[in-house]
Amino acid sequence: MMLLRLPLFLLLTGIVSLSMLIPAGYALAIEEFHDARAFFYSGLVGIVLTALVALALANREHNTSGLRQLLALLAAFIFLPIFLAVPFFEAVRTTTFHSAYFEMVSSLTTTGATLFEPARLSGPEHLWRGQVGWIGGLIIWVSASAILAPMTLGGFEVTASGEPGQMIAQGAARGVRRDPMQRLERSARVLIPVYTGLTLALCIMLLVAGEKPLVALMHAMAVMATSGISPVGGVSGMASGMAGEMVLFCFMFFALSRLTFSTDTTSQASRPGLGYDPEFRLGLVIITIVPVLFFMRHWVASFEVGEEQDLVAGLRSLWGGLFTALSFLSTTGFLSNDWATAQGWSGLSTPGIVLMGLAMVGGGVATTAGGVKLMRVYALYLNGTREIERLIHPHSVGRVGLVSRRIRREGAFIAWVFFMMFALTIALFSMAFGLFGYDFEQAMVLTVAALANTGPLVAFAGEAPISLQSLGTGAQLLMSAGMILGRLELLAIVVMLSPDLWRN
Repeated sequence: MMLLRLPLFLLLTGIVSLSMLIPAGYALAIEEFHDARAFFYSGLVGIVLTALVALALANREHNTSGLRQLLALLAAFIFLPIFLAVPFFEAVRTTTFHSAYFEMVSSLTTTGATLFEPARLSGPEHLWRGQVGWIGGLIIWVSASAILAPMTLGGFEVTASGEPGQMIAQGAARGVRRDPMQRLERSARVLIPVYTGLTLALCIMLLVAGEKPLVALMHAMAVMATSGISPVGGVSGMASGMAGEMVLFCFMFFALSRLTFSTDTTSQASRPGLGYDPEFRLGLVIITIVPVLFFMRHWVASFEVGEEQDLVAGLRSLWGGLFTALSFLSTTGFLSNDWATAQGWSGLSTPGIVLMGLAMVGGGVATTAGGVKLMRVYALYLNGTREIERLIHPHSVGRVGLVSRRIRREGAFIAWVFFMMFALTIALFSMAFGLFGYDFEQAMVLTVAALANTGPLVAFAGEAPISLQSLGTGAQLLMSAGMILGRLELLAIVVMLSPDLWRN
C-alpha cells in the first residue's frame, strides 16, 4: 500500500482525522449540532493538513528502520493527544485544554482513567473517548507485530534469541519480513480485519443481550482495547445485566495471549497451540485461584453472620470474583455487579491491593493489555523452580529444548531486569505524587493505575475512591507521563537511548 510509505506519525494523524467524522455524524443524527461542528471541522482540518504534508514528503524514504518507527510510536503517544483533544475541548466547553489532553492520553494508551462523570458528557463525546481508546488498542496490536517483535521488545525479549533492541531477532517474529515498511503493511492487513471483526461480533452479542446501542458499541471497544471506557460508569450501568457480563467475560480472554487471535508473532515452540501457550495457561491459573480464595474467605466469614446457607449469594459472589479477576488481569478494569454481593454475603470487604496486583501482572505479550506481562512472570517462575530443583539435586539436568533454556536463563534475567526497572519506576512516581500532597496509599494507587494502564484502579483499589478531578496540572502531566511510559514500557525507552542502535 502506498499509504504505508508515509511517515508513521503522519499516517496515524490521518487515521484519527478521518475517525473524527464518525462522532460528527452521530452528533448530527441526534441533533447535537455543536458537537457535530466541533468534530467535523477538526477532522476536516486534520485531513487537509495531512494531505498537504503527505504531498510534500511523497518523494522521500520513510519507515526505513525499526528505530524510526519506534520513535514515531513514542511521538504518537505524546503529541497525537494534543490534536485529539482539540475537538473534545471544543465540544465539552466546560473544561480546560490540559484536562482534555489528559483524557486523550488516558484513552489512547487504553488506560481509561477519566476526569469526567458520565452524565457530564454527551453521547458523541463519550463515543470519541471510546473510539480513541479502540484506535489505541489497534495501534498496539499492529505495532507489537511490526515494530516491537522484530526489535525483541514489549515482552518478546524473553523468548527471542536476540537481545533487546536488535533489528533482526531469530525466533521473535517467525515469518515476518525484515523490511520495516513491509512488516507494517503485512501486520496491518492481517490484524485490522480481526480486530474490527471481533469488536463488531461483541457489539452484536451485547445488542442481542438487550444492551443499548451506544453502550454496546463502547463496551465492545473497551473490552477489545482493554481500556475500560464506558458511557455509563462501567458494568453497573448496563441494561443487559449478567448476560452482558458473561459476553464481556468471554472476549476478555483475547487479552491473555496473542495466540487467541494471531500466530504472526509466535515463537518457535515445540508444541504450538493455545493449550500449550504458557501465558494463556498461567492466566487461567490466576483467574481460577484468586476468585476461589476470595470465595473461601467470604464463605468462612459468612458463618459468623448466619448466611452460610445462602447458595445464590455464594454463587454470585464466586462469579463476581471470577469476572473481576479476569477484568483486572486483562487491565480492562470493569467491576462486576456481583463484586459487592460477596461483601454483603460475608460482611467482609475485599482488599483492593489484590486488584492492583492483578493489574500489575497484566495480560499477554502483543495484546492490548498493560502491566508487566504474563510471559515475564512465567520466565521468572521457570527460573525459580529450576533453582529450587538445583538446591535439592545439585547435579540434576534441566529440561532440554532451545526455547525452554532461553526462557529459564537469558529470558529470566531480562525479565528480572525489567521487574527491577518497573519497581524503581513505581518508587519514583510514588515519591513524585507524594510531592503533590498525596499520601502513600493514594500515590501508590495512582502510580500503578498509570504504569499498568488500568485507570479504574483509582476508584476501586484504595480504601476510598480517588477523585481525579482534584488533580492539578502538574499531577495530570505526571500521570500522563506514567501512562505513556507504561504503554511503551521503560525497556523500549532505554533501547531508544542506546548509542549502538543509533549507529546501526
